[in-house]
Amino acid sequence: MQNWPAQTQIGNNHPKIDKVTFLGYADAKEADDPFKAAFEVARLCALEGYTIVNGAGPGIMKASTLGAHSAKGQAIGVTFYPDDIPMFEGRDETNKVDHLIVEKTYLERTLKLLELGQIFVIFNGGTGTISEFGMAWGLAKLYFGHHKPLILYGDFWQEIIFAFTRGMYIRAEERQVFEIVNTPQKAIDAINKFKQRVLTLPHHHHAPKFEI
Repeated sequence: MQNWPAQTQIGNNHPKIDKVTFLGYADAKEADDPFKAAFEVARLCALEGYTIVNGAGPGIMKASTLGAHSAKGQAIGVTFYPDDIPMFEGRDETNKVDHLIVEKTYLERTLKLLELGQIFVIFNGGTGTISEFGMAWGLAKLYFGHHKPLILYGDFWQEIIFAFTRGMYIRAEERQVFEIVNTPQKAIDAINKFKQRVLTLPHHHHAPKFEI
């Protein structure tokens, strides 16, 4: 099993932006729009030289691997093998990731997904996606200024974010760490924009690592 580096550094202590984590619905089928969108976003990411990170399962995870491979890119999968979590979608052997990382628990798997990617693309999903989104958003707020950005794919996110800002105590900076997009091209444009923004900021610190 290969131990993949969480984040590397380039000149002037800037983090190297080379991995994008895909999060979303495990039950998405190949004919579904989110599956097609994740495939295309991953394909565009691979063409730009990004490595794809996903949960090594079905749905959006498999779509991102397929998209990366269609452009001769690579995908890292992060999974675990539970004994007592019957609702976990598990490892999809048809998701042919290039490197597989096996964690001990669901929480460790989630943290590794957030640790490996420097940018997150988050599609529609269920409670698992909600928990991943919440943790990614919370960490972006805590590390604001040298955070890991979120690309929220789909117009439905507008209503969700509006509900949060209307009903909860959301600070202004917490609305600056994500961008909502509705096409694969807008997603890759946002990823590259965030990348350029990160590379122009002073970074006199080590990249945060999320550990338990």
